[in-house]
Amino acid sequence: MDKEGIAKKTAQILLNTKSVLFNAREPFTLKSGRASPVYIDCRRLISFPKERRFLMDAGAQMLANDIGVENIDVVAGGETAGIPYGAFVAERLEKPMIYVRKEPKGYGRMAQIEGHLPDKGTPKVVLIEDLQTDGGSKKIFVDALREVGAQVEHAFVVFHYGIFAASEQNMKDMGITLHALATWWDVLAMAKEKNYFDKETLASVDAFLNDPESWEPTHQEGAA
Repeated sequence: MDKEGIAKKTAQILLNTKSVLFNAREPFTLKSGRASPVYIDCRRLISFPKERRFLMDAGAQMLANDIGVENIDVVAGGETAGIPYGAFVAERLEKPMIYVRKEPKGYGRMAQIEGHLPDKGTPKVVLIEDLQTDGGSKKIFVDALREVGAQVEHAFVVFHYGIFAASEQNMKDMGITLHALATWWDVLAMAKEKNYFDKETLASVDAFLNDPESWEPTHQEGAA
């Protein structure tokens, strides 16, 4: 299956598993701090074995094709939502896995990175997370990995919002190439095709995706 087919299937899975939430009256707060009438709950996906299998098979194949298995030494999951996805991808690629905390734990070894990272050479590490809004939070993980000698040039997410200009700039500033199975545009197209939302909901979602910086809450409310 090509990337377009994977994106469509991923969008359908997100909608079918009710991992797409909508509330225009009381918007969600994204990790970036932005208000949004729509939210993707990628953590929910780990509870659906068949769908999870497709997504992780597709993700592992994407990384193998785009980067090359020989150019991946270690897979790193970002705390917390990236840990299960990191494990799923690492198993498929038959690569070691570590995970990275947002900050060092306050006891024991005071470790920020858990697992074994080769201490010889410069291991090539791929960062795995569930999704990306504007990418700002990735810097914590990337900096922590580079601080201990890892080469980090790629990150993978199941879902990329794909609507914030800062996302592309943040990745460029960090020297990271982002790989994602689907974006909001894929979900919106599938929602329209399969009539997952009513017209009013689709209009509000469309307005937000096309101009997220100017979007404001409305008095309408819905869910899907």
